[in-house]
Amino acid sequence: MLWQLFLVFIKVGLISFGGGYAVMTLIQREVAGKGWVDPGEFQEIVSLAGMAPGSIATNTATLIGYSQSGFLGAVAATVGMILPSLIIVIILTAFFIRLQNNDWVKSSFYGLRPVVTGLIIYAAIHFGLSGRSESLLSWSMAGTLLICVGCLALVTQYKVHPFGVILLAAVAGIVIF
Repeated sequence: MLWQLFLVFIKVGLISFGGGYAVMTLIQREVAGKGWVDPGEFQEIVSLAGMAPGSIATNTATLIGYSQSGFLGAVAATVGMILPSLIIVIILTAFFIRLQNNDWVKSSFYGLRPVVTGLIIYAAIHFGLSGRSESLLSWSMAGTLLICVGCLALVTQYKVHPFGVILLAAVAGIVIF
C-alpha cells in the first residue's frame, strides 16, 4: 500500500503545474479510481487540507496517505508528491541563469498561464457544485455568487488585503447563511 501511495502521488507531482488547486481533480480521479476515498470524503479532506499551512495538494496527499496507511502512508504520499518538484527545481536552478532570457522558455511560461488559469477555474466550479442536492438556481447559490463577486471586487478594484477579504467573506457567510 505504501508503494501504491508513493506511485500515485509521484505521478500527480510530475504533472502538477499551476499549484495545488490546479491538480485537485487529478488527485480526486486517482484516489477515487483506487477506491481510497469517496467524493464526500475527498471534499472533507480538501477542506481540511486548505485550512492547514502549506500547499493544498501536498496537504491533501498527506491526509489521504494517513487515512490509508497511517503515519508511513502520510510520509509515502507526501514524498511522492514533492519529490518531482524538488528534483525539477534543483535541475532548473542549475541552468536558470542561462535559460532566463531564452525566448522559448519565456514563451512556454506565457503559454502555461491560460492552462493553469483554466484548471483552477475548473477546480473551483467542480468543487463548488459537487455534492449539491439543491438546484443551481437557489438562494444559496445566489448568496455564494454574491460573496464571490464581492471578494473579486474587493481584491481587484479596492486592493483590500486577501486576509481582510477572507475575514469579510466569513462574516458575509455567517450573515447570509
